Amino acid sequence: MKDPAPSPPAPEIGIDDFLRVDIRAGTVVDAQPFPEARRPAYRLRIDFGEPIGLRETSAQITGNYRPEDLIGRQLAAVVNFPPKQIARLMSQVLVLGFPDRNGEVVLVSPDRPVPNGVRLY
Repeated sequence: MKDPAPSPPAPEIGIDDFLRVDIRAGTVVDAQPFPEARRPAYRLRIDFGEPIGLRETSAQITGNYRPEDLIGRQLAAVVNFPPKQIARLMSQVLVLGFPDRNGEVVLVSPDRPVPNGVRLY
């Protein structure tokens, strides 16, 4: 498969716009197949620590990850988007990633452990 083409840069924004997007580190505490989703996905429970706590989401990351390999893994997610209904799951966060050469998601993760719930800056 051909490498995904990089997209042009988004329009310039100010720091206040960036700060409105709340990106936090969390640890996956449960990962299960999510067959109800239209596209292959996992149902994730992620611990963001206090005051955010546990949040659930659906993530289309089946191309590069197995559920058992996700448990204990830290990742980055947007925690302040409104909840979105995905099949029978109310998705509460958006897990972040980049496409690999095959268009499959590669998770955004800290390269060293960080406290759950810390904000990206």
